[in-house]
Parts: sequence; structure tokens; C-alpha cells
Amino acid sequence: MGVTVERRGRILLVRMERPAKRNAIDQGMTAALDAALNELDDDPDLWAGVLAGTPLAFSAGTDLTDGAGPPTERGGNYGVVRRDRRTPLVAAVEGIAYGGGFELVLACDLVVAARTARFALPETARGLIANCGALFRAQRALPRNVATEMLLTGEPLGAERAWTLGLVNTLVEPGEAEEAALVLAERVCANAPVAQSATLGAMAAVVAAEDALGWAATERAQIAVNESQDAAEGVAAFREKRPPRWNGR
Repeated sequence: MGVTVERRGRILLVRMERPAKRNAIDQGMTAALDAALNELDDDPDLWAGVLAGTPLAFSAGTDLTDGAGPPTERGGNYGVVRRDRRTPLVAAVEGIAYGGGFELVLACDLVVAARTARFALPETARGLIANCGALFRAQRALPRNVATEMLLTGEPLGAERAWTLGLVNTLVEPGEAEEAALVLAERVCANAPVAQSATLGAMAAVVAAEDALGWAATERAQIAVNESQDAAEGVAAFREKRPPRWNGR
């Protein structure tokens, strides 16, 4: 399985389902997420969306074995993170949201998380960089020093601390994140959809220039990392299940 889509009245529930891969995103999942969010964006009868994973993982990010496939025309990476949305999207996080999985969370408008959820940006531990928005979105969602620590150490941030710091809107018991996200989405749907869309559009316009700078800076960093020996070593070490041997080149 990859992605399942379910209508709950005015809400579109989009669930990532590759449990054996901890919902790591391959090309098929990117295409399916793009199609689901196109539906959310284009159907005027849908007033909110919920993006969820499975009980043990929201998403481990890019499938480092198969790759996530090319960015989509409307959604960018994963079909999600560069999308110009006007329909509110709630992340429902159980288990891990690592790497690109956390960047999916950062691309949502609201976050519900189980107490046992964990967020991390481990790319530098693989000789890579977070290239799906975290280099600039993480420091908007969290205090800058906390975002920097996550990016440079790769160590996880627990849901309870994330809630205290303001990243998480609603903190729930394990197994309750999806239902709580649907409840939050229902609260959103109680208000006027035209006003909601205009509100999100205005908020996006305020940060558009900053995002443009952020994407450009991310692309420059990506080029530099792609040309390094460390990047090849990090991915090889991950695949071979061994510690990496960095040379700083």
C-alpha cells in the first residue's frame, strides 16, 4: 500500500501507508500524495484536510533506497512541500516524523501529535541536507537555537517538548492523533471557507519572499552537498548499516 484517501464529510483524510518502510516516500507515494492534495485543493466541497501516517510512524522521509521521485508540478517535493495551498491541512503525527517526514509536518498548517511522537532532521548524519523546507521553516516553527540543534545534531525532539515550544497545537495519547486531527479539522470547517482560504492566502503572501530566499539558499546548499564525497559515504553507510567514515570533502 502507499496512500489511502477517505472523505469524512467536508474533510479529506490522506493516510500514508507503507508500514514496512516506516512510510518512507518513494516515487509512487509522491504521485499519490500529489493527486490527493490536488483533490483537496480543487474540490470546493472539501474545506479541510488531514495528513496522517500509521500507528508507528508518520513518515521516515525519503526512501533512501528507491528515492522519492521527481518533484511534482503543483506540489514540489513529495507532491506537498512547495504547494500553494488555500485549504487548511492538519498533520496527525504518531511515532516518528523524521527527515522529509518532519518537513511534511512543517508544510502543514496545524499539528496534532501523540505524546510518543518524535520529530527529527537527521540528514547531516547521512552527509545530506534537509532540502524540503526545513532549513527555513524549522526556525519559524521553533526557536532558532532549537531548530539549529535539530539540523546540526540530527537528534530527535519529543512531542511533549515540541508542544511546549509551540510546534504542536494539540497533544494527545498514543493512538489518538488521527481522530484528534479530524476533530480539529471539524472545528476549522465550522467557519466560512472563503474567509479561511483568504486568511491562508494572506499569511502565505507575507512569507512568500522569505520562502523564495529559503528555497534558493536550499538549492545552493544542495548543489554543494551533492558534489561532496561525504554525501556518497553517508548514503552508502546507511545502506550497509555501518558508521560513516567522513573525510570532510
